[in-house]
Amino acid sequence: MLKIRSLNVAYGGLQALSEVSLEVEQGQFVAVVGPNGAGKSTLFKTISGTVAPLSGEILYKGRDLLAVAPGERAQLGIAHVPEGRQVFASMTVMENLEMGAYTRNGRARWGELLPMILALFPVLAERREQLAGTLSGGEQQMLAIGRGLASAPELLMLDEPSMGLAPALVDAIFERIHQIHRQHGLTILLVEQRVAEALESCDSGYVLETGRVVMRGRHDELVADPRVKRAYLGM
Repeated sequence: MLKIRSLNVAYGGLQALSEVSLEVEQGQFVAVVGPNGAGKSTLFKTISGTVAPLSGEILYKGRDLLAVAPGERAQLGIAHVPEGRQVFASMTVMENLEMGAYTRNGRARWGELLPMILALFPVLAERREQLAGTLSGGEQQMLAIGRGLASAPELLMLDEPSMGLAPALVDAIFERIHQIHRQHGLTILLVEQRVAEALESCDSGYVLETGRVVMRGRHDELVADPRVKRAYLGM
């Protein structure tokens, strides 16, 4: 579904991504893990079109994504749930979800998507008329994911969903992400600093350090790799 080849991105002369290549097959859950500053969010911004690469190729379902205007990429079935949640604070929960359904598929499927989202995150149903800015951090993260799902995506990109959350809330968020993949078969690309949680449910993963892919493999291969155990799993 998504193929990235030899992607290079720079900010102000500093190389953020160097020769990054990865693949996400339809129906897969792929995790990109690594420390803060590794380039994980830059990767997502380049896929979404808010950052332009120096060179490389991004193919989405065989189409050259770099030739598609950033505003049109969501219409192709790509939803980007950004780092830091970025909900519309002065709008209600329902208004935020409705904003997510601005794509053609989102509008067409709103009647089935909304019940699914509220079943995944019952607290959003309880707080549907509450302003998003008054929600807790965990509730805002649930809303951000729900807003992404409202666009009826084929590829859901989740950028650091655990950021700023207490451990118990992190567990709840990752359980919902796993449920979305397991029950709905949605293709998921996740970037995350919390390596143990990210690798627990993914099909395959990539380790990104200082803008380069330093390891890649299936879930079981990465979890068993001595370098991953030593550097990221505290083993």
